[in-house]
Amino acid sequence: MPGSVKLRSIKKFGQENGSYETVTSSNKDKKSKAGKKKEEPALRIGFFQLFRFATCREVCMMIGGSVCAVVHGSAQPLMLLVFGLLTDTFIEYDIELNELRDPAKHCANNTIQWRNLTAEENLELNMTRSCGKLDIEYEMTNFAYYYVGIGSAVFILGYLQISLWVTSAARQIQIIRRLYFSKVMRMEIGWFDCNSVGELNTRMSDDINKINDAIADQVSIFIQRFTTFVCGFLMGFVRGWKLTLVIISVSPLIGVGAALMALFVAKLTGRELQAYAKAGAVADEVLSSIRTVAAFGGEKKEVERYDHNLISAQRWGVRKGLIMGFFTGYMWFIIFLCYALAFWYGSSLVVDTLEYSPGTLLQVFFGVLIAALNLGQASPCLEAFASGRGAATTIFETIDREPEIDCLSEAGYKLDRVRGDLEYHNVTFHYPSRPEVKILDQLNLQVKSGETTAFVGPSGAGKSTAIQLIQRFYDPKEGMVTLDGHDIRGLNIQWLRSLIGIVEQEPVLFATTIAENIRYGRPGVSHEDIVKAAKEANAYNFIMDLPQKFDTLVGEGGGQMSGGQKQRIAIARALVRNPRILLLDMATSALDNESEAVVQEALDKVRLGRTTISIAHRLSTIKNADVIVGFEHGRAVERGKHDELLDRKGVYFTLVTLQSQGDKALNKKAQQKACADPDAERKSLSRAGSYRASLRASVHRRSRSQLSSVIPESSVPIAGELGPSSYSESYISKEEEQVKPAPVARILKYNAPEWPYMVFGSIGAAVNGGVNPVYSLLFSQILATFSMSDPLAQRGEINGICMFFVLVGVISFFTQMLQGYSFSKSGELLTRRLRRLGFQAMLGQEIGWYDDHRNSPGALTTRLATDASQVQGATGSQIGMIVNSLTNIGVAIIISFYFSWKLSLVIMCFLPFLALSGGFQAKMLTGFAKQDKQAMEAAGQISGEALNNIRTIAGLGKERRFVEMYEAQLEAPYRAALKKANVYGACYGFAQCVVFMANSASYRFGGYLVRHEGLHFSLVFRVISAIVTSGTALGRASSYTPDYAKAKISAARFFSLLDRIPKISVYSDKGDKWADFRGDIEFIDCKFTYPSRPDIQVLNGLSVSVKPGQTLAFVGSSGCGKSTSVQLLERFYDPDFGKVLVDGRESSSISVQFLRSKIGIVSQEPILFDCSILENIRYGDNQRELSMDDVISASKKAQLHDFVMSLPEKYNTNVGSQGSQLSRGQKQRIAIARAIIRDPKILLLDEATSALDTESEKTVQEALDKAREGRTCIVIAHRLSTIQNSDIIAVMSRGYVIEKGTHDHLMSLKGAYYKLVTTGAPIS
Repeated sequence: MPGSVKLRSIKKFGQENGSYETVTSSNKDKKSKAGKKKEEPALRIGFFQLFRFATCREVCMMIGGSVCAVVHGSAQPLMLLVFGLLTDTFIEYDIELNELRDPAKHCANNTIQWRNLTAEENLELNMTRSCGKLDIEYEMTNFAYYYVGIGSAVFILGYLQISLWVTSAARQIQIIRRLYFSKVMRMEIGWFDCNSVGELNTRMSDDINKINDAIADQVSIFIQRFTTFVCGFLMGFVRGWKLTLVIISVSPLIGVGAALMALFVAKLTGRELQAYAKAGAVADEVLSSIRTVAAFGGEKKEVERYDHNLISAQRWGVRKGLIMGFFTGYMWFIIFLCYALAFWYGSSLVVDTLEYSPGTLLQVFFGVLIAALNLGQASPCLEAFASGRGAATTIFETIDREPEIDCLSEAGYKLDRVRGDLEYHNVTFHYPSRPEVKILDQLNLQVKSGETTAFVGPSGAGKSTAIQLIQRFYDPKEGMVTLDGHDIRGLNIQWLRSLIGIVEQEPVLFATTIAENIRYGRPGVSHEDIVKAAKEANAYNFIMDLPQKFDTLVGEGGGQMSGGQKQRIAIARALVRNPRILLLDMATSALDNESEAVVQEALDKVRLGRTTISIAHRLSTIKNADVIVGFEHGRAVERGKHDELLDRKGVYFTLVTLQSQGDKALNKKAQQKACADPDAERKSLSRAGSYRASLRASVHRRSRSQLSSVIPESSVPIAGELGPSSYSESYISKEEEQVKPAPVARILKYNAPEWPYMVFGSIGAAVNGGVNPVYSLLFSQILATFSMSDPLAQRGEINGICMFFVLVGVISFFTQMLQGYSFSKSGELLTRRLRRLGFQAMLGQEIGWYDDHRNSPGALTTRLATDASQVQGATGSQIGMIVNSLTNIGVAIIISFYFSWKLSLVIMCFLPFLALSGGFQAKMLTGFAKQDKQAMEAAGQISGEALNNIRTIAGLGKERRFVEMYEAQLEAPYRAALKKANVYGACYGFAQCVVFMANSASYRFGGYLVRHEGLHFSLVFRVISAIVTSGTALGRASSYTPDYAKAKISAARFFSLLDRIPKISVYSDKGDKWADFRGDIEFIDCKFTYPSRPDIQVLNGLSVSVKPGQTLAFVGSSGCGKSTSVQLLERFYDPDFGKVLVDGRESSSISVQFLRSKIGIVSQEPILFDCSILENIRYGDNQRELSMDDVISASKKAQLHDFVMSLPEKYNTNVGSQGSQLSRGQKQRIAIARAIIRDPKILLLDEATSALDTESEKTVQEALDKAREGRTCIVIAHRLSTIQNSDIIAVMSRGYVIEKGTHDHLMSLKGAYYKLVTTGAPIS
């Protein structure tokens, strides 16, 4: 892949020069790959390409590790040479003993002779067999020394090979993580439209771990085993080529099996990954919008949707297990047939033609056998490589992808002087994710330098899109956008974006302090500048009233702050940039009137001398713009000043008349009058406008003095309206959870429904475990035949043993298949069940739980993805391995004690060491598993936040900053991995060398027993091989301990989630339900603080009541607890003190599901799910099946139907992630249809229309008025028109109601409400 981009800082470690350079990567990889088998499409990455990012140092480490692995691999065949000599020695000795057992023979002059013949006669009879020279103990001592020498070498090599590879992998993975994240952060926004954030998060956690598995210790183990394979065969050829050829003739069968297996497994792994990524995206989406899910009672539906995506993944997993079982069984079957053949032929070479000595036969036989076994053991590594390559495909493709708009490139001009003239020339545009819908259509438009241009028009007309083109989030499909006559595509992006300050309607804050958030606007800005910007944005006062002032944490996504507070911080962030171009996308829609008046004035101040584009729906914010541009259907249809446009009676005129009627609360009569005499109407309008503007200025002067006497310190928020938390640091450290590994019994309990699978699997595993010791029986039996003197008996014995081998092979085939299938089935079912349960448990927690920063959507998704699949490590195939090892050891010990208990005891001394090395490994890795997890979770949170808020980050040009933060977080897991490398290496070396040590001791002792206790030599071999094979089985069992340890910790984490009892339980059916639900609501002296911020009182004795069918409106400045009271009614939280009564019953005693099913909510920033419009509307009522007619009638009521019918796919149009494919007005109407279709008794409208332009607002408002009939309604709004016909208006401040009554009553009181209304600003 020529032209890939590498970070230069990788080449020189420790240098922070963020420049990029283009490197054409060599063709080396390609050639090395050419010899390998053809690639299937799922794996477009060759194995050696996984190491693309290795620097010289890593390459040296890997080469060093490989050399060690090669030498280590040749140790076993070396041992065979020793072993062959040793066997011959034993057999010689045995034959000598056999001869001397004949009473007619004796040993004279070191030769065996007939007692009754002379030396000459004996010579004639060819009696030359020597005797008495052979000192068996001395020989064995020598062999013992050989073994010890080989063992020590193995220890050192084993340590080196593992630690070098693991270290180099850790370094490469760190590089890959950095590259991947920095490349993702460089992608153009259109790429994010097409890739779901959840999926990217899953990739960053799981897929990169898979690459890690493919390039770490597995490689060295593979090399070691492969070397053993090669050396074993060489040994065979050198010592006895005939037999080797016979054995090899069978090997293609094994090779074919292995190749097919690798191929299938890789394919299935790819499929499984895809399926899981989908499920992960669902989980991420649901957890990010948990409040919506809770409000609409969609928990069960979401669990089903998640589960549905898990089913396909489970299917692939089971298939994978079955196929692996089948092939493993097949391999064993062939191997045993091979034994039978080899032994039958080899023995004839020894006995009949005397070509080989028995020792040579063993060397050849075991050389080839060890070679084959190691090839078999190398195949699991192939699986790791395959899944690593599968995972690398998507990751490397992303790393290689050149972003269409590269925000970090140094290319492009930077102008010396910027006037700030913007112009659109024939711009046509559609979003990459929805190419069939044209958003901008031949747009021509000029924005003059230093002027304020307002864009107005209905939702979906392309206003926000036009702004995104200026920021170069997208490039137009045709035409161009110019700045001072230069096409902006030729300008440097970072520089261009640094000229632009943007304030959005739904501002995104980052989970850090307020000061840091403002500092994001411009790097290296002083504290004075921050304070100045905060003052300009009217944020200074409320910030100074917070306990930690500028160091207050704003929570994930700014969740700790109310809408108005977030908005002002965002404005301060834009102002601190001192931008040439200011883009205000509905900048003040979320503010209450007082802040709005001041912020608007601040904006008016800062607009001077800057090019400003303002999108607004409130005409009050637009009137004083220099130029107003009316948009319709993606074109600019009119431009001019306020008065000129009113005369044209175009788009603008309709918007104004609609809105002014709303503002003045003129009813139908006024509308008719307007038709009759538009001029009169218009004059009064412009008068009102100028009057309003002058008033606004005076309000600003008065606000601190007079208004504060009415509403005591109203702009001081008492708390955020939504609340994840600002943790003070001390609070976090106390809370850090200590997880004790879960008991296996409990994990198994979750696997209980699969017990038949487990039982059959265990039977299969047990039989497989018994195979090894049986094999040692047969093997020693073979040796015994060689010292028999009767040829016929010898032949018969040999044939019998061969038949037995065949039988074992057949049994092994079926049991392996049984084991593979049963355990993969039970394991996959368990993983799916746990994921489902975990997800269900998450959705069942009360909302307060999500406020905890540890339960951010990103962290929870990661937890679902990794923990559940790791729990499989304690059940499923692991149980198989354990049963396998246990029966193996059991049978072996029975056999060995039966034949020679003394020798068995000596060898048994070594078993604890084998077990210990395994346990040691497990212990060490458990320790690491925890740190790894935490370290990666921190990085995951940063990446999650960055990807979710990518537009804001791009707008601020802060990509590099996030990449740096992410890289800083990678340091800890990297350090841990390095530490792990050494420990893991030492354990591995130890475990490998124990076998050699055990052999040296036991053969030495065996020699002693043969000499002094007359033990038959074949029994020495029988006992030793039985126990040593069982020891390696123990070692194998212990090599699964890391998975097992991880599994227990993951399970514990999971169970702590499942066991947590939510304070407000959604799933329980407890609580009152009643038939005649009226919707009578009463708040009695409610006091409340958010659980995550116990130090700030939000509600302070709120008392207010609504009768059925009445409408209650809450009015007050941001942060006074309006939204909070709605959340108490929904029972997202329960009040700390006081009661909420519904129909006279306390809300805490009512069934949660029942209560929420009676409430419909439409909030200010409606959250839609990534599915079709139809499904989004159906979401409103999850209790019953909704017909299409229900949906259509609801959408007609919400004025949505016509718009939907105009889309190409009508109701099946996908709304995109979080509804990003739709304009705000369209989203809002879908949300209203969703609330209407519930047919709720209580309707909560939280700023339901603030995001809409006037035209949509009017229709939506009508829809809402219709929806309100006969329902109890609570409205929180900024605009008078939405409030004044309410039955009760409650003015809130600091968490309690200061005035309430009807509009007229409050106006006559001449109190706070009156002041608010007469300032003429929209009310909050």
